Amino acid sequence: MISPLAYIDPEAKIGNNVEIGPFCFIDKNVVIGDNNVIMANVNILYGSRIGNGNRIFPGAVIGAIPQDLKFRGEETTAEIGDNNTLRENVTINRGTAAKNKTVVGSNNLLMEGVHVAHDACVGSNCIIGNGTKMAGEIVIDDNSIISANVLMHQFCRVGGYGMIQGGTRFSKDIPPYIIAAREPVEYCGINLVGLRRRGFSNELIENIHNAYRLIYNSGMNVSDALAKIKTDIPMSPEIEYIVSFIESSSRGIIR
Repeated sequence: MISPLAYIDPEAKIGNNVEIGPFCFIDKNVVIGDNNVIMANVNILYGSRIGNGNRIFPGAVIGAIPQDLKFRGEETTAEIGDNNTLRENVTINRGTAAKNKTVVGSNNLLMEGVHVAHDACVGSNCIIGNGTKMAGEIVIDDNSIISANVLMHQFCRVGGYGMIQGGTRFSKDIPPYIIAAREPVEYCGINLVGLRRRGFSNELIENIHNAYRLIYNSGMNVSDALAKIKTDIPMSPEIEYIVSFIESSSRGIIR
Protein backbone atom coordinates (compact mmCIF):
# COMPACT_ATOMS: atom_id res chain seq x y z
CA MET A 1 0.00 0.00 0.00
CA ILE A 2 3.02 2.32 0.49
CA SER A 3 5.45 2.67 -2.40
CA PRO A 4 9.10 2.07 -1.53
CA LEU A 5 9.80 5.21 -3.57
CA ALA A 6 7.85 7.42 -1.13
CA TYR A 7 9.51 9.22 1.78
CA ILE A 8 7.66 9.16 5.12
CA ASP A 9 9.21 10.87 8.12
CA PRO A 10 9.44 8.50 11.10
CA GLU A 11 7.46 10.98 13.20
CA ALA A 12 4.50 11.06 10.82
CA LYS A 13 1.39 9.19 11.96
CA ILE A 14 -0.29 7.14 9.25
CA GLY A 15 -3.64 5.39 9.74
CA ASN A 16 -4.84 2.03 8.47
CA ASN A 17 -5.42 1.06 4.85
CA VAL A 18 -3.63 4.11 3.43
CA GLU A 19 -2.22 4.01 -0.10
CA ILE A 20 0.82 6.22 -0.73
CA GLY A 21 2.18 6.39 -4.26
CA PRO A 22 5.74 6.83 -5.51
CA PHE A 23 7.68 10.06 -4.98
CA CYS A 24 5.37 11.30 -2.23
CA PHE A 25 6.88 13.28 0.63
CA ILE A 26 5.24 12.98 4.06
CA ASP A 27 6.82 15.38 6.58
CA LYS A 28 7.13 15.15 10.34
CA ASN A 29 4.26 16.47 12.46
CA VAL A 30 1.77 15.06 9.97
CA VAL A 31 -1.28 13.00 10.90
CA ILE A 32 -3.11 11.01 8.22
CA GLY A 33 -6.24 9.02 9.06
CA ASP A 34 -7.59 5.77 7.65
CA ASN A 35 -8.52 4.71 4.10
CA ASN A 36 -6.83 7.57 2.28
CA VAL A 37 -5.47 7.31 -1.26
CA ILE A 38 -2.45 9.54 -1.82
CA MET A 39 -1.29 9.34 -5.41
CA ALA A 40 2.18 9.92 -6.84
CA ASN A 41 4.13 13.13 -6.29
CA VAL A 42 2.02 14.49 -3.44
CA ASN A 43 3.69 16.61 -0.75
CA ILE A 44 2.09 16.58 2.71
CA LEU A 45 4.09 18.98 4.80
CA TYR A 46 4.62 19.90 8.44
CA GLY A 47 1.43 20.61 10.36
CA SER A 48 -0.97 18.77 8.05
CA ARG A 49 -3.93 16.92 9.55
CA ILE A 50 -5.89 14.71 7.16
CA GLY A 51 -9.02 12.78 8.11
CA ASN A 52 -10.37 9.55 6.62
CA GLY A 53 -11.33 8.43 3.14
CA ASN A 54 -9.75 11.23 1.12
CA ARG A 55 -8.36 10.95 -2.41
CA ILE A 56 -5.43 13.22 -3.18
CA PHE A 57 -4.28 13.37 -6.80
CA PRO A 58 -0.75 13.88 -8.16
CA GLY A 59 1.00 17.19 -7.59
CA ALA A 60 -1.05 18.33 -4.61
CA VAL A 61 0.79 20.20 -1.84
CA ILE A 62 -0.82 20.24 1.60
CA GLY A 63 0.52 22.26 4.53
CA ALA A 64 3.08 24.50 2.84
CA ILE A 65 3.93 27.62 4.82
CA PRO A 66 1.67 30.63 4.18
CA GLN A 67 2.39 33.09 1.41
CA ASP A 68 2.07 35.85 3.99
CA LEU A 69 5.03 38.07 4.89
CA LYS A 70 3.74 38.34 8.47
CA PHE A 71 4.31 34.62 9.03
CA ARG A 72 7.16 34.02 11.48
CA GLY A 73 7.26 30.25 11.65
CA GLU A 74 4.58 29.83 14.30
CA GLU A 75 3.07 26.40 14.97
CA THR A 76 -0.01 26.16 12.78
CA THR A 77 -1.93 23.50 10.89
CA ALA A 78 -3.70 22.69 7.65
CA GLU A 79 -6.69 20.50 8.50
CA ILE A 80 -8.70 18.43 6.03
CA GLY A 81 -11.79 16.44 6.99
CA ASP A 82 -13.16 13.21 5.52
CA ASN A 83 -14.09 11.96 2.06
CA ASN A 84 -12.67 14.87 0.08
CA THR A 85 -11.34 14.67 -3.45
CA LEU A 86 -8.37 16.95 -4.09
CA ARG A 87 -7.49 16.88 -7.76
CA GLU A 88 -4.15 17.54 -9.43
CA ASN A 89 -2.01 20.42 -8.14
CA VAL A 90 -4.35 21.55 -5.39
CA THR A 91 -2.46 23.63 -2.81
CA ILE A 92 -3.61 24.19 0.77
CA ASN A 93 -1.37 26.39 2.93
CA ARG A 94 -1.31 26.14 6.69
CA GLY A 95 -2.46 28.93 9.00
CA THR A 96 -0.76 31.92 10.59
CA ALA A 97 -1.03 33.51 14.01
CA ALA A 98 -4.29 35.10 12.84
CA LYS A 99 -6.35 31.89 13.20
CA ASN A 100 -3.69 29.20 13.63
CA LYS A 101 -5.21 26.85 11.07
CA THR A 102 -6.53 26.48 7.57
CA VAL A 103 -9.58 24.20 7.40
CA VAL A 104 -11.23 22.23 4.61
CA GLY A 105 -14.30 20.30 5.79
CA SER A 106 -15.65 17.01 4.46
CA ASN A 107 -17.17 15.68 1.23
CA ASN A 108 -15.71 18.43 -0.94
CA LEU A 109 -14.43 18.33 -4.51
CA LEU A 110 -11.54 20.70 -5.15
CA MET A 111 -10.71 20.53 -8.84
CA GLU A 112 -7.34 20.93 -10.53
CA GLY A 113 -5.22 23.88 -9.50
CA VAL A 114 -7.38 25.18 -6.66
CA HIS A 115 -5.48 27.23 -4.07
CA VAL A 116 -6.64 27.57 -0.46
CA ALA A 117 -4.62 30.25 1.32
CA HIS A 118 -3.69 30.62 4.98
CA ASP A 119 -6.42 30.68 7.63
CA ALA A 120 -9.17 30.00 5.10
CA CYS A 121 -12.18 27.97 6.15
CA VAL A 122 -13.93 25.89 3.49
CA GLY A 123 -17.08 24.14 4.70
CA SER A 124 -18.44 20.76 3.64
CA ASN A 125 -20.22 19.46 0.54
CA CYS A 126 -18.69 22.17 -1.66
CA ILE A 127 -17.60 21.98 -5.29
CA ILE A 128 -14.77 24.31 -6.29
CA GLY A 129 -13.82 24.52 -9.93
CA ASN A 130 -10.50 24.36 -11.74
CA GLY A 131 -8.02 27.13 -11.04
CA THR A 132 -10.06 28.96 -8.40
CA LYS A 133 -7.87 30.94 -5.98
CA MET A 134 -8.89 31.75 -2.41
CA ALA A 135 -6.99 34.44 -0.52
CA GLY A 136 -6.24 34.44 3.18
CA GLU A 137 -8.96 34.17 5.84
CA ILE A 138 -11.83 33.65 3.40
CA VAL A 139 -14.85 31.61 4.51
CA ILE A 140 -16.95 29.38 2.28
CA ASP A 141 -20.10 28.04 3.90
CA ASP A 142 -21.41 24.50 3.36
CA ASN A 143 -23.01 23.40 0.07
CA SER A 144 -21.46 26.11 -2.08
CA ILE A 145 -20.67 25.71 -5.77
CA ILE A 146 -17.83 27.87 -7.06
CA SER A 147 -17.01 27.59 -10.75
CA ALA A 148 -13.62 27.68 -12.45
CA ASN A 149 -11.07 30.50 -12.25
CA VAL A 150 -12.84 32.47 -9.52
CA LEU A 151 -10.69 35.00 -7.60
CA MET A 152 -11.63 35.61 -3.96
CA HIS A 153 -10.29 38.64 -2.09
CA GLN A 154 -9.02 38.08 1.43
CA PHE A 155 -11.53 38.13 4.30
CA CYS A 156 -14.53 37.53 2.02
CA ARG A 157 -17.30 35.09 2.88
CA VAL A 158 -19.46 33.04 0.53
CA GLY A 159 -22.88 31.91 1.76
CA GLY A 160 -24.10 28.36 1.37
CA TYR A 161 -26.27 26.82 -1.36
CA GLY A 162 -25.24 29.43 -3.91
CA MET A 163 -23.37 29.37 -7.19
CA ILE A 164 -20.59 31.65 -8.44
CA GLN A 165 -20.05 31.93 -12.19
CA GLY A 166 -16.69 30.98 -13.68
CA GLY A 167 -14.15 33.77 -14.02
CA THR A 168 -15.82 35.91 -11.37
CA ARG A 169 -13.72 38.08 -9.08
CA PHE A 170 -15.05 39.75 -5.98
CA SER A 171 -14.03 41.64 -2.86
CA LYS A 172 -17.34 41.69 -0.99
CA ASP A 173 -19.39 38.95 0.65
CA ILE A 174 -21.79 36.84 -1.40
CA PRO A 175 -24.98 35.97 0.53
CA PRO A 176 -26.44 32.44 0.63
CA TYR A 177 -28.78 30.84 -1.91
CA ILE A 178 -27.95 33.17 -4.80
CA ILE A 179 -26.20 33.17 -8.17
CA ALA A 180 -23.35 35.68 -8.44
CA ALA A 181 -22.01 36.49 -11.89
CA ARG A 182 -21.03 39.15 -14.45
CA GLU A 183 -18.27 41.76 -14.41
CA PRO A 184 -18.37 43.55 -12.08
CA VAL A 185 -19.96 40.83 -9.98
CA GLU A 186 -23.63 41.27 -9.07
CA TYR A 187 -26.70 39.45 -7.80
CA CYS A 188 -28.26 37.40 -10.61
CA GLY A 189 -31.20 35.79 -8.85
CA ILE A 190 -31.51 32.87 -6.48
CA ASN A 191 -29.98 29.47 -7.20
CA LEU A 192 -33.35 27.99 -8.08
CA VAL A 193 -32.15 24.73 -9.64
CA GLY A 194 -29.70 24.10 -6.82
CA LEU A 195 -32.31 24.70 -4.13
CA ARG A 196 -34.77 22.32 -5.80
CA ARG A 197 -32.08 19.67 -6.07
CA ARG A 198 -31.39 20.08 -2.35
CA GLY A 199 -35.05 19.44 -1.55
CA PHE A 200 -36.17 22.97 -0.67
CA SER A 201 -39.97 23.29 -0.83
CA ASN A 202 -41.64 25.69 -3.26
CA GLU A 203 -42.92 27.74 -0.33
CA LEU A 204 -39.46 28.08 1.19
CA ILE A 205 -37.93 28.96 -2.18
CA GLU A 206 -40.57 31.67 -2.63
CA ASN A 207 -39.81 33.09 0.82
CA ILE A 208 -36.09 33.19 0.00
CA HIS A 209 -36.88 34.84 -3.32
CA ASN A 210 -39.08 37.44 -1.62
CA ALA A 211 -36.32 38.23 0.86
CA TYR A 212 -33.89 38.94 -1.95
CA ARG A 213 -36.46 40.99 -3.84
CA LEU A 214 -36.52 43.31 -0.83
CA ILE A 215 -32.72 43.39 -0.60
CA TYR A 216 -31.93 43.86 -4.28
CA ASN A 217 -35.04 45.06 -6.15
CA SER A 218 -37.06 47.22 -3.76
CA GLY A 219 -34.90 50.33 -3.87
CA MET A 220 -34.50 50.24 -0.09
CA ASN A 221 -31.15 50.38 1.62
CA VAL A 222 -29.96 47.10 3.10
CA SER A 223 -30.83 47.95 6.71
CA ASP A 224 -34.41 48.86 5.83
CA ALA A 225 -34.75 45.76 3.65
CA LEU A 226 -33.61 43.53 6.51
CA ALA A 227 -36.08 45.20 8.88
CA LYS A 228 -38.91 44.58 6.41
CA ILE A 229 -37.85 40.94 5.96
CA LYS A 230 -38.17 40.46 9.72
CA THR A 231 -41.73 41.80 9.74
CA ASP A 232 -43.10 40.61 6.38
CA ILE A 233 -41.56 37.21 5.66
CA PRO A 234 -42.23 34.08 7.77
CA MET A 235 -39.14 33.31 9.81
CA SER A 236 -37.33 30.02 9.26
CA PRO A 237 -33.72 28.92 9.72
CA GLU A 238 -33.09 29.78 6.07
CA ILE A 239 -34.44 33.34 6.34
CA GLU A 240 -32.61 33.83 9.64
CA TYR A 241 -29.42 32.68 7.89
CA ILE A 242 -29.84 35.36 5.21
CA VAL A 243 -30.47 38.08 7.78
CA SER A 244 -27.65 37.10 10.13
CA PHE A 245 -25.21 36.65 7.22
CA ILE A 246 -25.82 40.18 5.96
CA GLU A 247 -25.95 41.78 9.41
CA SER A 248 -22.60 40.24 10.33
CA SER A 249 -20.87 41.08 7.03
CA SER A 250 -17.85 43.27 7.69
CA ARG A 251 -17.05 43.81 4.01
CA GLY A 252 -20.61 44.40 2.82
CA ILE A 253 -22.44 42.30 0.27
CA ILE A 254 -22.29 42.35 -3.50
CA ARG A 255 -24.91 44.54 -5.16
